[in-house]
Amino acid sequence: MGSFFISTDDELLNLELTHTFIANSYWAKGIPFETVKRSIENSLCFGAYDNEHQQVGFARVVTDKATFAYLADVFVLSEFRGLGISKLLMDSVIGHPELQGLRRMMLATYDAHGLYKKYGFEAVPNPESLMQIWQPNIYQNK
Repeated sequence: MGSFFISTDDELLNLELTHTFIANSYWAKGIPFETVKRSIENSLCFGAYDNEHQQVGFARVVTDKATFAYLADVFVLSEFRGLGISKLLMDSVIGHPELQGLRRMMLATYDAHGLYKKYGFEAVPNPESLMQIWQPNIYQNK
């Protein structure tokens, strides 16, 4: 496998690949293509690419660029896992100039807690201070 790079240029993103992965994920099963497209258009997105510009991973940040950011939809295609691509993605996210000085960055995941801990993420010590509207099957009920 060759070298990989990260870009925030949405023009490089393969929307079909990104949608297919997310629509088959545990966190957004069945999400419509137009919803993924709109989420990308309104977020700071990070694509991971091989040296032939083929997309192999993705991460999306929803942010006001001043106080808060939410990391979402992080993935690396299965055939490219174990090659350090998730670290490249996280290095780019955490180091991005528009994400510096934020009071809080959050994510919700069942996976890769060890990776995220290396970047300063930790379990919420006071979960009673957080509330949510959660509709885990929203895309399957349409």
